[in-house]
Amino acid sequence: MRKQTYNVLLACVVITAITVFYLSFSAMECPNSHSGATIWEVWAANQHINKNLSYPLHIPLEFSKSTPLIFVGGVPRSGTTLMRVMLDAHPEVRCGEETRVIPRLLAMQATWKRSARERVRLDEAGVTEEVLDSAIRAFLLEIIVGHGEPAPRLCNKDPFALKSLAYLSKLFPRSKFILMLRDGRATVHSMISRKVTITGFDLTSYRDCLVKWNRAVEVMYDQCQAASKGSCLPVHYEQLVLHPEQVMRELLLFLELPWDSSVLHHEQLIGKSGGVSLSKVERSTDQVINPVNIEALSKWVGKIPDDVVNDMADIAPMLRHLGYDPLANPPDYGKPDLLPINNTKLLKGAKGNADDFHSS
Repeated sequence: MRKQTYNVLLACVVITAITVFYLSFSAMECPNSHSGATIWEVWAANQHINKNLSYPLHIPLEFSKSTPLIFVGGVPRSGTTLMRVMLDAHPEVRCGEETRVIPRLLAMQATWKRSARERVRLDEAGVTEEVLDSAIRAFLLEIIVGHGEPAPRLCNKDPFALKSLAYLSKLFPRSKFILMLRDGRATVHSMISRKVTITGFDLTSYRDCLVKWNRAVEVMYDQCQAASKGSCLPVHYEQLVLHPEQVMRELLLFLELPWDSSVLHHEQLIGKSGGVSLSKVERSTDQVINPVNIEALSKWVGKIPDDVVNDMADIAPMLRHLGYDPLANPPDYGKPDLLPINNTKLLKGAKGNADDFHSS
């Protein structure tokens, strides 16, 4: 009884708080402006000058159900961060770091939705589905809009948020979704070797993590396939690093954004205004500080226990469903383009020089 009452009160608090925040944000103006220009308009003008763009950036002043947001997701360690920093390098897009709160709120909403008893009690309290949807939409907008620099197209990267892809489509019907897919064996090895804590994943067991990977990716992939036509694009991490220009050209076309070669050189824009912002965690655990390379493609080969390798097709049937051969060790992901080959050579050379320096 206490838990049910708590949830009802929490929903009311969320609705009140986010509505106030959202309304206050929409009224925000540049304190030093005498022309009535917003902070976002001033920022856009500066970006036009700083980046020497051939066209002005149009910054939206209002955000609503019809805002064409971009959501990037997938199982963690599947290239979601790489995708978002490549998008962040585009002058018209801002993703920024993971918010962490968005998937938690979406998970809470899913819990309310699944419980018939909770649904009845919320309705009795006047917290109808329409009220909740409106409040959650306002909350998501407040977080996505407010947690980084302004841009013509706003993007959110919270991997597990796409477990609620269908619900996000309902809240923002003009949104686009990018589902990052990666060989589950590589994803799980990255989790375990880097000790990346993910709720529900036992990092001492490759078998358990592969089962959990299979379950999570199936949920997101099914929703992506069921999404309205042209709203969800699955992107394989392997193809992104092997053929970055081809994949990014197709992706920007999907997002209805102009081609910009800066997406192939995100590492040059790290820490720069209007460029790529990285948290300390991202800098220390990800390859995103480096140019796109193929070094991490097959690091998992030879690291998974034999009994798990032998049962791979049964443990993770989504591997085959997504086009990966569960019996191939190592698999053939394809031949890389010249850009990632050269980037990988430069990266290895830099590491070799660093090792020589430390050993001298």
